[in-house]
Amino acid sequence: MLQKQSRHYWLLKSEPSCFSIDDLKRSPKKIASWDGVRNFQARNLLRDQIKPGDGVLFYHSSIREPAIAGLAKVVSDGYPDATALDPKSEHFDPKARPDHPIWFMVDIQYITGIDPPITRETLRFHPDLMDMDVLIKGNRLSVQPVTPKQWKAVLNIAGIFDPL
Repeated sequence: MLQKQSRHYWLLKSEPSCFSIDDLKRSPKKIASWDGVRNFQARNLLRDQIKPGDGVLFYHSSIREPAIAGLAKVVSDGYPDATALDPKSEHFDPKARPDHPIWFMVDIQYITGIDPPITRETLRFHPDLMDMDVLIKGNRLSVQPVTPKQWKAVLNIAGIFDPL
């Protein structure tokens, strides 16, 4: 008998000036591609580990107070990132080819915003969140794993029942 794979959780970082939780909410069917990732470790997560049904903490970075601004869920397996093939895209990679993709993306769907957003300071001082990857100095990955315990703690802080 096959055992059902358990759900995983992720923190995805985006600069809100590039793509925000509100942009995701305004997307058709509230779904958008998580494209433009150009780090091999993050690419491997998108390609190999992130699966439909997984939970997403949508994190706004590179702002005065970086914070978890919303929740989303993954709605596709990883697939080749078409922006790597588009010379007009800021994410173009001349080494990428249709028959040999280098970069991958997934589609995510908006669940809810978090108001007020959960800041790094709040994360840093919560006993279940102090060891989150996003708080590790120098960790700039735009795709990071989140433990089930951390997912539940964020939902508790936000006053949200698990929407997945």
